[in-house]
Amino acid sequence: MTNNRHEELGLSNGDVLQMYETMLTARRLDERMWLLNRSGKIPFVISCQGQEAAQVGAAYALDKDKDYIAPYYRDMGVVLHFGMTPKELMLSAFAKAEDPNSGGRQMPGHFGQKKNRILSGSSPVTTQLPHAVGVALAAKIQKQDFITFVTLGEGSSNQGDFHEGANFAGVHKLPTIIMVENNKYAISVPVEKQLACENVSDRAIGYGMPGVTVDGTDPLEVYKVMKEAADRARSGEGPSLIETICYRLTAHSSDDDHRAYRSEEDLKAEREKDPIPRFAAYLKETGVLDEESEKALEEKVKKIVNEATDYAEAAPYAQPEDALKYVYAEKGGDE
Repeated sequence: MTNNRHEELGLSNGDVLQMYETMLTARRLDERMWLLNRSGKIPFVISCQGQEAAQVGAAYALDKDKDYIAPYYRDMGVVLHFGMTPKELMLSAFAKAEDPNSGGRQMPGHFGQKKNRILSGSSPVTTQLPHAVGVALAAKIQKQDFITFVTLGEGSSNQGDFHEGANFAGVHKLPTIIMVENNKYAISVPVEKQLACENVSDRAIGYGMPGVTVDGTDPLEVYKVMKEAADRARSGEGPSLIETICYRLTAHSSDDDHRAYRSEEDLKAEREKDPIPRFAAYLKETGVLDEESEKALEEKVKKIVNEATDYAEAAPYAQPEDALKYVYAEKGGDE
């Protein structure tokens, strides 16, 4: 009998099924976006494929009704769990007026939604880390009961924003969690040309916080360390740095060809570490999922993705003058 690891972590069968559904929804949305891009219907895709387990495992350890998140551009799994819908994500991909992130004015992956406490992201990488740290400072000053969660790639961890934000969080013992999704490549630059240390988490000691490196293809392992970090942050013990080892199953973006710098052997080896079939296998071994329920779930997700695609494709674009909205004060207006 397989050990029910999720029950040991306090997760029910319903919890892990929901985690799997969110992972699967993120994957199927992403796959659809690539097809739409290659058929000339949407301009750009930056993919979550291979990183869904880290994203959903982490998000599930947070309180989605009160915590604030500052996701990076690949984090479709995180924002889905926090309340962004497949329809909203497709509206963003098609750059339509109803896009909640920016009204169709920003690239896909630049998430932001006030009602779900998703902090708006910027195009320069890692700017979201000082933002998350600043919101955590507000929580501490105002004695409010929430924590912040920020994600980034390992390439971004070499930017000044990472060091300044992490150092500030450590000095002031702020209630924030920094998660690096290490997919081994900063666009085309392999991790061994990015870091002089073995792990990104080795840097944590310099900021006065615990650091841990975990298997990012295992959502339960990520949930476990995230829950511990969240408990620390809520109890006033300060920030944590979590590094999840992931595998980018696609090119950096739809404008990149990773065959120029990755061998077919490497790509094949990474595809064998795909977190979706791995987690499905665990759920089947523990009796949570079977062939019939798996097929029904696939059909459910396919229907959701189809409906989201149809709605977004038919939705209207923003008016040209909307490019100026929220940029300049409008005379007599309240915006």
